[in-house]
Amino acid sequence: MFIEIEPQSTVPIYEQLTRQIIEGIARGDMQAGETLPSVRSLAADLGVNMHTVNKSYHELEAKGIIFIRAKSGAVIRSADERVLTLEQLQQIEKNLKPVVAEGMVLGATEKQIEDMMKKVFADLQLRVEGV
Repeated sequence: MFIEIEPQSTVPIYEQLTRQIIEGIARGDMQAGETLPSVRSLAADLGVNMHTVNKSYHELEAKGIIFIRAKSGAVIRSADERVLTLEQLQQIEKNLKPVVAEGMVLGATEKQIEDMMKKVFADLQLRVEGV
């Protein structure tokens, strides 16, 4: 698992970590049933506070992407175990709205935004399929 933290970013480190783990799972870099590195180990590797990694793992657990077992660590849920709820779908839409609005303000057309979304989706899918 390759994680790159940008300390100067306005995005909090725990959120950067959460996003990169989600992308890694979406791309197929990390598989269902795999155990994520221990909080202590990942914090040491990234040079961040253990509480930061712990917060990220709890965020992933709250989203239903991983489950945390005492002494076993954080384990990636299988696709069957991950259920997309209406609330999660609404949250995804809420997160997309400011990005789409920014594109619109900068002059992107609906077609350009749709094409970008398709490109991102295809990029993630291609990596899963190994193409």
